[in-house]
Amino acid sequence: MPMPPRFPFLRLSDVNAPYRDEMAEAMLRVLDSGYYIGGPELERFERMLAEACDAQYAVGCTNGLDALRLIFRAYKELGMLKDGDEVIVPANTYVASILAVTDNNLTPVFVEPDNRTLNLDTSLIDRHITPRTRAILTVHLYGRTCWDAILADAARRHNLIVVEDNAQAIGARSNAPGLFGSHITGGLGHAGAFSFYPTKNIGALGDAGAVVTHDAELAKAIRALRNYGSDRQYHNIYKGLNCRLDPMKAAVLAVKLPHTDAENALRRERAALYDRLITNPLIEKPLWVEDSSCVWHQYVVRVAERDAFRKYLADNGVETAIHYAVPPHLQPCYREYAGLSLPVTCAIADSVVSLPITRTTQIDDIPAICDIINDWGSTI
Repeated sequence: MPMPPRFPFLRLSDVNAPYRDEMAEAMLRVLDSGYYIGGPELERFERMLAEACDAQYAVGCTNGLDALRLIFRAYKELGMLKDGDEVIVPANTYVASILAVTDNNLTPVFVEPDNRTLNLDTSLIDRHITPRTRAILTVHLYGRTCWDAILADAARRHNLIVVEDNAQAIGARSNAPGLFGSHITGGLGHAGAFSFYPTKNIGALGDAGAVVTHDAELAKAIRALRNYGSDRQYHNIYKGLNCRLDPMKAAVLAVKLPHTDAENALRRERAALYDRLITNPLIEKPLWVEDSSCVWHQYVVRVAERDAFRKYLADNGVETAIHYAVPPHLQPCYREYAGLSLPVTCAIADSVVSLPITRTTQIDDIPAICDIINDWGSTI
């Protein structure tokens, strides 16, 4: 049996340890309440999340993909989108972002990322807009805010819906104001989708998600759609889904949500050390920012000889990950897009490596990891 790595990438038990007692108390409260679908714990969490994003409404659901699916579906039910409408999407993202678009019979229009931020290059938006464009899906990848005046201006000039995939950037802030005045990711556009998958900066005990919006009608439609399409018991106004967030997970998330800034600060501290101590010219570090526009869900470096680099780190006790090795347009399920020319996206997918950055990695471990990284290439 192989020895565990000296510097593991992530142990979820470490992540949840500071909140264990309070989480147990919250779960017992749900158990004793008798509310196992809906109820006060879910409603409390939804209020907390909306307030945290400077938005009016939050609707809990089963996971981050369903949050995105529900947003696009609700806009179709409200007559604001229809089959075949085009959605500007970043080519460099996790496949779930695109699955939500195509699941609703909408057409993704892939836009290359900025080579430094790895997020959608907003300067390219205008050249991809056609008479069929109806929305922009912006993804705050790796915890870095993807929002600026260019994106907001394009949305206003072309009357586009802006949906945020905020699965990785809870608590991040934009230097430019959102469409409704909020500076907090998830509240910047018309609707924001959250994932609380256990590995996220704020994670549930299992899958969980939510939608945040400033639009009362959209929130109302999503609440119905997540519950079989019903606006009241046995009255189904939509052909809906079962995408509810259960109160046990909501109660746990309500424990952790007030600690978002502290959890993000912990990651920022580790990212700052990596930025200062990695000096190997063979390693391309992520663009550093001093402010809270990045919450460092992942610390992603780029290396030409990725497989050899990862093996070297593993041999020296450093566990790593790849986010993500295959871009959506090259996935087998999207063969129709395989012929697209997206060289920046493909170059990123071929070179990214995620380093340990959670509380599993002690702050005193970072210099040792950086020493190992800085020795890479000295013997090859």
